[in-house]
Amino acid sequence: MSPGEAQPDQPNLTSTPPRANPSSHASNLKSTPLSLGASAASNHIGLIGAKINQIRPWIERDIEKTKTCNVDVMLGDLLQRACNNPKTPQPDLLDKCLEAVLKVCNGKFSTKERGPGEIFHSSDIAQSLRDYSLPMIETKSYASFIKATNTALACLEEIPVEGMRAASSDLEMICQVNDMPIVQKHQTEKSKRMPDVFILPSKSSKEAFPDVTNPPWDHRVQNAAKKPKGGQILWKDVLASIEFKRTSKSLKGPSSLYEVTQYAPTVPEYRKVPVREASASPATGVSASQTQAEQPAPDLLRPSRSNRDDVVKNTNGSSKRKAEDDEESAAKRTKTTDADRPDVTVQTGFYAAEMFAANIAVTHLLNLIIVDNIVWVWYYDRQGIIQSSGINFMKDLPRFMVLLYALQRFNLSDWGRNTEFDEVVEQGVHKTTLNGVVVKEGVHKTDLGGVDLVIHTSSKERVTHYGLQGRATNVFPVTSEKLSTEFPDIKKDRMVAKIFWAEEDRISEPEILKKVDEIAAKESDVEGHVPQLLWYCRFPNPTRAVREALGIPEAKKGSRVLYILVFRKLDPITALYGIELFDVWRQCILCHIALWKGRVYHLDVSPGNLMCYKKDGRWIGVLNDYDLSSLKINAGPTGNERTGTVPFMALDLLTPEGQQGEVAHLYRHDLESFVWVLVWVCLRYKNGVLLAASSRLLDDWATVGPVSCGDKKRTFLDRFVHFKRDWMDPQIWKLVVQCLKVLELDRRRRWDNRFDQELESEQGRSTMTEEGELHAYDSFDMLTTAETWLQLCASLPSSFITVVQ
Repeated sequence: MSPGEAQPDQPNLTSTPPRANPSSHASNLKSTPLSLGASAASNHIGLIGAKINQIRPWIERDIEKTKTCNVDVMLGDLLQRACNNPKTPQPDLLDKCLEAVLKVCNGKFSTKERGPGEIFHSSDIAQSLRDYSLPMIETKSYASFIKATNTALACLEEIPVEGMRAASSDLEMICQVNDMPIVQKHQTEKSKRMPDVFILPSKSSKEAFPDVTNPPWDHRVQNAAKKPKGGQILWKDVLASIEFKRTSKSLKGPSSLYEVTQYAPTVPEYRKVPVREASASPATGVSASQTQAEQPAPDLLRPSRSNRDDVVKNTNGSSKRKAEDDEESAAKRTKTTDADRPDVTVQTGFYAAEMFAANIAVTHLLNLIIVDNIVWVWYYDRQGIIQSSGINFMKDLPRFMVLLYALQRFNLSDWGRNTEFDEVVEQGVHKTTLNGVVVKEGVHKTDLGGVDLVIHTSSKERVTHYGLQGRATNVFPVTSEKLSTEFPDIKKDRMVAKIFWAEEDRISEPEILKKVDEIAAKESDVEGHVPQLLWYCRFPNPTRAVREALGIPEAKKGSRVLYILVFRKLDPITALYGIELFDVWRQCILCHIALWKGRVYHLDVSPGNLMCYKKDGRWIGVLNDYDLSSLKINAGPTGNERTGTVPFMALDLLTPEGQQGEVAHLYRHDLESFVWVLVWVCLRYKNGVLLAASSRLLDDWATVGPVSCGDKKRTFLDRFVHFKRDWMDPQIWKLVVQCLKVLELDRRRRWDNRFDQELESEQGRSTMTEEGELHAYDSFDMLTTAETWLQLCASLPSSFITVVQ
């Protein structure tokens, strides 16, 4: 199939996305290099209807960039969070806790009898671990692990350590076997995942067995060691997932006596992250040797699990273990290759993505990976991923007990839940009251003393994120009594909340909008054509804090902080067609160049950022979304996140050099993005309605790497006439053709200029500068004086037209 042609119904996201760029030449960069993972691909769920499982390559890229830390440092941090004074460093907590748990490890502790027969003996832990060490298939090992762990938790609950909080009575952490599908909806798609074991609040574990009446103490070692029966576990209730990999060989059982010892590295010390093989760079121009994963661990066990994590529509997922396959009918088996089976690190990454998506504004997550008798702690937040070195819980049971001891004392905030937002399940909303800044008439005022927000998290109009790191932007309809009073001209149901993780190193979106408002006060092409920010709140505790505590190198690089912004609600440009589409698109272009000349550089023109609202019978265009914008242009890398949405980026920026930050971002690049947005809307929408997958074009632009996308767009330029369809609006198609002609003429002028400069330069060295070769706004002049542009402008009411300066 030729590049640029319409693709089958299922877009292909399996092409290897670009790896992280090497930083050895950072001083030569003119802009921020591309560093994208699932944060970019998740946008495609709403953009083109991509399936959740097709984001796997991008999840893998996020995981490849995992950082590492020693497990004692990780345990120290977890204990610090769970102590009585988390803000006061207490470096001796680990030693205290290791000593305190020895009596549990050595079978010399029994709980108090809370009722008839309700007593736990730590000596049972050793027997359960011996059972776990026997040769068996993986799924059979869950029960013995659960019994050992939950017995330990019952004992640890009664172990006091000076300075540590008591075990959380609100959560009563428990380990629970799952090993059954869990379904969750993401915008228009559903995911189906099948984790092995969960850490849950006791209440959620018991709700998975609604018809079972075991007493609480018996539930820990009986029901919890079985699959849920009659009930269902929801992702929003999961505190952590535990994913297993098990060989069939027997393991060395627990020691007869445990003492506090120095940490002994496991083999491997870190869980090696698999790197999917790729050619030297259809996508990036960077060789694989330049981008090795950061983990030093040498031995990667071959994954034994088939890819059963899929969207609901795919019911052909193969079973979990070969031994289980033997118990099924051969006719029901689905063959998979090793390449089809995601590594345990990738599976656990998907579970983290589900957990992020299940709750609002999650700050961080913890998951555990267990291979045979080694457990690794994995920490996820929007800056990236950190894994601890391993604990062999047969040889070093005290450290595993300390891990359980710390987690047992976690509250919801320690688990990463954002407790500022209270869920009202029956209403499908989250409520909160926050102190923030009200923005009125362009002035950022002090807070109103607490703004009430009702965030409609179950609304069909919501736009949600799926992935591990990045901005993780979510947009929800919101209502607020206080803001409705403050802004009486805005209807109660015409506000939206944008919740996202901004990079600390970037100028904040509220600050950029403050500059935008200053320009709007002087420029008619900007006034009314930019989003109306009503209120915002910046949360404390940036993501770098945990990295500083763990001693992670470059802790500040890419650090993120949570924002919530409330705007007037807008409508998408994709809902328009014909002359109205042109008019709104034109208004956004005029607004954009006025801002650019006022030194506000948008840098991310895409369909989702071109919006509109109706006023006096006319659609008003709005250039939206400034969280990746800048007040400085081409001053070198800004932050850690490349600006631009791949399908709409200029061709110059989709080259290997452009993706590595070696191409300066110019005005004409953003103007070219406006053209690609027009192409996208024209070829994929009919009368404002998205075409069926079988009819719409260009899906593949959003499902390949940046360089491949550039290749497809160049092919489109050569073959654009083959994309014309009978249902297209003839006026808009003519405009598309005119715009493509402008792009080509501009490219040829610059091409001729480069040749002339090279021929005239001494010793073959060109003296040309990018802005010096042609006037900075020549492409704008060429577009706005083109015949089709002028004809369409002439068809608009005279009051709509602003004279282009």
